[in-house]
Amino acid sequence: MKNNDPRKMAWETLTRVDEGQFSDLALDAALNAAPSLDGRDRALLTELVYGVLRYRGRLDFALSRFCRQPLRKVEPAVLRLLRLGCYQLLLLDRIPPRAAVHETVELAKRLGLQRASGFINGILRALDRGRQTIPWPDATRKPLAYLQQVLSLPKWLAESMLQGFGPEEALALAEAMLQPAPFAVRVNTLRQSRQDFMAELTAAGYRATATSYAPEGVLVEGGGPRRLPGDEGGAYQLQDEASMLIAHLLAPQAGERLLDACAAPGGKTTHLAALADNRAEIMALDISPGRLALVEQGAARLGVKGIYCQAWDLTTPPDFLVSGSFDAILVDAPCSGLGTLRRNPESRWRRQPEDLADNADRQLAILDQAAALLRPGGRLLYSLCTFTKEETDGVVESFLASQPEFERVDLRPQVPPAWRELFDEQGALRTWPHRHGGMDAFFAVGFRRRG
Repeated sequence: MKNNDPRKMAWETLTRVDEGQFSDLALDAALNAAPSLDGRDRALLTELVYGVLRYRGRLDFALSRFCRQPLRKVEPAVLRLLRLGCYQLLLLDRIPPRAAVHETVELAKRLGLQRASGFINGILRALDRGRQTIPWPDATRKPLAYLQQVLSLPKWLAESMLQGFGPEEALALAEAMLQPAPFAVRVNTLRQSRQDFMAELTAAGYRATATSYAPEGVLVEGGGPRRLPGDEGGAYQLQDEASMLIAHLLAPQAGERLLDACAAPGGKTTHLAALADNRAEIMALDISPGRLALVEQGAARLGVKGIYCQAWDLTTPPDFLVSGSFDAILVDAPCSGLGTLRRNPESRWRRQPEDLADNADRQLAILDQAAALLRPGGRLLYSLCTFTKEETDGVVESFLASQPEFERVDLRPQVPPAWRELFDEQGALRTWPHRHGGMDAFFAVGFRRRG
């Protein structure tokens, strides 16, 4: 087994994710630590990490057919190896079964798990021989089981989606959440136009397509590494198309004083500045000083001006800010993140149903503090990258009940006609990966302070 073996690196990365790291950061660290890793091995490492996290429910259902003890009793280090081998056997056709089993067993030995090598070998070989006998549930007759055991959702989330969307829509959304997210970037219009940026991508060998809704967005394919032309000069920002819509909905204007209440890592903050042509004053708050540093770094890279950062937990009153002093406020609140499962697949296994109520309490507390900072007639936008009722409609209803000075605003009149399909009948933004060109699932509601 060679040095920088992608399977070993995948096991190590999955270990760090199990310990609490985010998969994208853990994977980036692994890739950066092995600059000599060739393109095929980098691709395999990425495939294995994200694949095992996305399909864990399906993998565990298959493994449980051939393991004599409950998987919860299997040593975590060994279970990670079983999942890696199972993923290669069931979902990577280009890897021969014998190679998948052999490499997994050899990896166990290399990791000092020789005592488990026979156990792993027996289960994976039995799985390979008996894969046609696995009793996969039928999507029509058993949608709940299908969501869990084929589309790889935890039971509580599968039940919630069935109740909220119905079987057909829940299955379509869950299927979409298993797919890799598109590689989308927001062109920094302070530096160049989308047309010029796309021309540079094409000249460099990439396939570039304009996003369907966001006027600055580009979908990128091919061409090699993800350091695109213009990276050092701040030509673009990595950002999903749905996320790009949020700053447009706040509609910042030159000369306004804006608050981004939960700013890190800064994609929306810098977008607000760009839409105001660098002529707005933006106060960027975030609870994490470390993550707030990302806002400052991103602003410097993109040539953004007028952003002032302050670490603060906006569930408590900010005594350094004057009540009623902002023209517009964005509350892109911390949430369950279930709308971005394609990018953060570990979230489906980390989130618990009780988290939703805790999130809603925190979101409402942030909105209440932000409300006091908005001037009469000012605009407040509440946005999330999730779709749970508790965090979306539930928080909106509670906020309006507790803040009689605020009224809900239909966002549709301010957007281009092509965007109207992204909104519900009350004028709230609701984007879906299976309906809207692959963008993440986002929610946004506008409010106005009477006065």
